[in-house]
Amino acid sequence: MFEELKKAFDKGVEYAFATTDKIEKAAIEFARENNLNKEEAKKLLDHWVKKSETMKKDLEKQIAGLQKAAIAKMNLVTREDYKTLEQRIKKLEGAKKGPVKPATKAVRKKPVK
Repeated sequence: MFEELKKAFDKGVEYAFATTDKIEKAAIEFARENNLNKEEAKKLLDHWVKKSETMKKDLEKQIAGLQKAAIAKMNLVTREDYKTLEQRIKKLEGAKKGPVKPATKAVRKKPVK
């Protein structure tokens, strides 16, 4: 019983990340092996496809969260932050009616002897 349960779970995980074509082939094979009628096979296929899509979306959300956390840990600038800063710079440059000049260092003159 445990081995059958384990195999079923492994297959479920495999199908969660499979393409629709693979899921369809698996459903047809499963329906044939278990003597399911067309209506039952169709319900099974629809259920597996929906479940697969849901699992893919959940995984994508988790990966996006991990990426965001990694970017924050590395103290990197996001594209959104960059665009915000770029807009602020353009706004400041426009307020001065011309490009911002780079800061220059004050040069100290040596005293004359």
